[in-house]
Amino acid sequence: MNRVRWLQSVGWILCLTVLAVVGCSGETSQGGAAGAISFYSPETPDMTKELGREYEKNNPGSRVDVQYGGTNVIVNRLIAEKDNPMGDLWYGGGGILPFETAKERAIITSYIPEEIKDWPVERNGIKIRDENWEWVGTEVFVLGFIYNTEKVKKDELPRSWDDLLDPRWKGKFQMPNPAASGTATLTVLSRMMELGEEEGWEFFEKLMDQANAMPDSGSAPSQAVAKGEAEIGVAFDFMAYEMQARGENVDFVVPEKTPILVNPVSLVKDGPNPEGGKAFIDFLLSEEGQRVLADWYHIPIREDVESKTPLSLESVMPHALPLDIDWAVDNYDRIRNEWRSKFE
Repeated sequence: MNRVRWLQSVGWILCLTVLAVVGCSGETSQGGAAGAISFYSPETPDMTKELGREYEKNNPGSRVDVQYGGTNVIVNRLIAEKDNPMGDLWYGGGGILPFETAKERAIITSYIPEEIKDWPVERNGIKIRDENWEWVGTEVFVLGFIYNTEKVKKDELPRSWDDLLDPRWKGKFQMPNPAASGTATLTVLSRMMELGEEEGWEFFEKLMDQANAMPDSGSAPSQAVAKGEAEIGVAFDFMAYEMQARGENVDFVVPEKTPILVNPVSLVKDGPNPEGGKAFIDFLLSEEGQRVLADWYHIPIREDVESKTPLSLESVMPHALPLDIDWAVDNYDRIRNEWRSKFE
């Protein structure tokens, strides 16, 4: 499969169509950690701005310029800027797949943070860093089920992906459309890896009979569950806990075996302020940086920082489904196109 084409199609979680500058866009410098740091991210703008402010507070004389955009937009911008890079680091993309593909385009480069230099490549089946340190995980995302606590009793909850086929959920279930949503595409790819393609397609034919809608947005099923338009849906953990913190009647189930991915950070190759980029990566992995992520209902990669959610790295690791990342990248377009032909 042409991986360049994959870059154009993957919308891994929060994909937008425009790139907006959320911080100041002043000129960068070669002045190291105290200079201007250009920080690219598709994650929540308020959260990334808070990360920038916290870094500046801990590093007098520094300035963090946050550049926000969807994962596709950021990757394509990095490709376009390859001969004259403007960014220093890239954080977040809804998981590791965009970073795995970016390695082949030589738009990111290796950096071994001193504090985590002894990290293994994998921990309990979860890949937590690149073999050559071209990216490192900052937090953990869990794919599972969001449910409406007013409509679903705890003893009814599904504990596995197969449990979603129970007649209890017919007409009361939603998942995003894999033709448009990276969250749903991850769901499909993981089931294909676990069951094989023939049995995997049989599973999704049955699952689609359960659904009352298949929206394009990865967050739409969570919103439908909160409104009572569905009783259960496919979501990442932080989506449910952010909504719960806002007062929505929702909660989250971690399936027995499910995709669990780290959300990485990487140093941009030949960026204008590499020392600043490295320093910011160090900050993201520090107790201070991890605490900001935790306060936004993410699961920190550091086990000495607690999330505001009931989940932790230690508690979710036993649920990790082994993932063949190379297979996922190689087959992304093909599986997505087959989905279109079968279900649209």
